[in-house]
This record gives sequence, structure tokens and C-alpha cells, in this order.
Amino acid sequence: MLIGYARASTQDPNLELQREALVRAGCRQVFEDEASGTRAERPGLERTLEMLRRGDTLVVWKLDRLGRGVRQLVDLFGGLHRQGVQFKSLADALDTGTPAGRFFFHLMDSLAEMERELTVERTRAGLEAARCLGRKGGRKPKMTGGKIESARQLLASGVPPRDVARSLGVSVPTLYRWVPASAHV
Repeated sequence: MLIGYARASTQDPNLELQREALVRAGCRQVFEDEASGTRAERPGLERTLEMLRRGDTLVVWKLDRLGRGVRQLVDLFGGLHRQGVQFKSLADALDTGTPAGRFFFHLMDSLAEMERELTVERTRAGLEAARCLGRKGGRKPKMTGGKIESARQLLASGVPPRDVARSLGVSVPTLYRWVPASAHV
């Protein structure tokens, strides 16, 4: 069964053109959204995906109606493929029921994988450059040198660890991480 999905955009807020094209293509049902393609909550798309069964074909007027990013599209198509559902884009002449259509999505998947790897590579290079400049990532430590010294003195004078931790604004495990129990016995 052919099931259609239409989404209004800021450039084309009227769904009528998409709806007519999907009905002409043979879609028995057409689900619609008026939300941005970048929004995660799109009830029409969710209903469309729930309706699809093995052997069905999801039909859209244009590829960009499903999502903006390559990763988002590749993930969606991967889910459709695992479910045994085909995909067709009318204006883009894409059809995963054909060898050329399947090749296109394998190519998109490879591009998305390369994009992920490049992002990881750039992130690692940025962190390394920051380390070379003496920057350290992560949160600032809760325990400063002064707090550590105060904790040692309080613990040495017999104040219970729970009270020391509370007065310093840290948890008991954090206190023990910075001032091990063996250091104040």
C-alpha cells in the first residue's frame, strides 16, 4: 500500500499541492504536519510510521519534507529498510524499490558516516589544541586547595565526615575522593 506524508514549510505553507500529488500517485492515506522539519515532534510523521507495514511504500512529494539533515534521513531510511518498507520521492524521482534508488541511499549513508567521523576528528583535534594551550576540559573541581586543607583540619579535630562535607557544600564521596579516609585517621 502507498502511504503519503506531507509537511508544510515556511516557503510553501499550503499543503494542497503535496496532497494532490500524493493522491495522484496512488496513496490511499496521506498524513500531514505543519511543523518545521527540524522539530522532533511531528505527530503526522509518527502516525505515518506507525501505519507502515512490510511491503508498503512511504511516498513524499520531496525528500526535504521528511527532514533537513542527512543523518536524520539516513536514520529514517534505515528504519524503513529494516521494517521492509520502500520509499519514494515524487519530485526527486527517488525510489528505493529500484537499484538506483537503493544505491542513492547507500551513498547517503556513506556520506553521513564520513560526516560523523570528520566531526569526531575535528573534536579530538580541538581538544588536543586546547590541552596544548594549557586548558583542561570538564567541570571545575568542587574542592579547592583551601577546602581540602579545611577538610583535613576539621577531620583531624574529630568532626564527623558528614558534617565536614555538608559545611563544604560537597557530598561525602566527593570529600573522600579529595581527602581519603586513610589520610585523617
